[in-house]
Amino acid sequence: MKKLLIATTALVATAGMAAADVTITGHAAAGFHSGLDDVTTAAATNSTDVAGDGIYSNAGVDFTMSGATDNGISFSATLNIDAGEEIDAGDFEYDGADGGTAGLGAVSMSGAFGTLTFDNNGIDNLYSDATTHDVSYATTVGAIGLTVGYDVTAASANATSAQATYTASGMAFTLTGSEAPGGTSTTLAVSYALNDTVTITADTDSAAGGASVQTVGASTTLNGVSVSVESANNSTWDVDLGYTAGGFALTYGVDETDAWTATATAALGGGATFSAGVDSSDATYAGVSFAF
Repeated sequence: MKKLLIATTALVATAGMAAADVTITGHAAAGFHSGLDDVTTAAATNSTDVAGDGIYSNAGVDFTMSGATDNGISFSATLNIDAGEEIDAGDFEYDGADGGTAGLGAVSMSGAFGTLTFDNNGIDNLYSDATTHDVSYATTVGAIGLTVGYDVTAASANATSAQATYTASGMAFTLTGSEAPGGTSTTLAVSYALNDTVTITADTDSAAGGASVQTVGASTTLNGVSVSVESANNSTWDVDLGYTAGGFALTYGVDETDAWTATATAALGGGATFSAGVDSSDATYAGVSFAF
């Protein structure tokens, strides 16, 4: 009788799993770092310190759950558990220790009405990453894509951002705006694909309380070599070079201050990737990341 009960329970559990889609993935990373910007102290001191030499190692598990109602509304939720010391290789930053606790990510619902997403302080402001939203709504009206984000909590001063996109005949237009306590900020960006390898870009950015900045740029990719250049009317410019071959990639970037960064990545197979970087301030990192 006891064996029958166990078998019946297992059958019900299996049926429940089949009714929904649950995906489990894992990740890990380890390596050393030196001279990275320490963002763990930036918030408290309103300045960026430099992290000393050290190692980093971290691991995490991500759960993605999805399903659909009988009337065709899709829904999904994410949950992650992370622990260890982390770095941001792209920005040469030391992020410090993760809390080691389970974190609830976004919960979203999608249908003919669009997509509604809830994530407390986890949704980026569409104009700037400086603030985060709690809820967002995205939909399409004809050929125009529309997205709106909003801060519900009083601590974030109820900032709102919105974005509209339109693409036709190789041209893409993006209009973004944000309303926050500091005022209204807007940017209009345009890109045009001249051919399969060359793209021209231009944008005008009007940050709240600041002067409008216009930027023009161009990028091209041919036989694994990429070149991107940008120049603005506030005397700033950027040049980025890249090379990829198989699972190997090199990048180099420099700006008007002569600050530069150089990175290298190589796929090792089996979900493992080696990465290393150095910049003009002698910040360095090197390590291996794994995807499970």
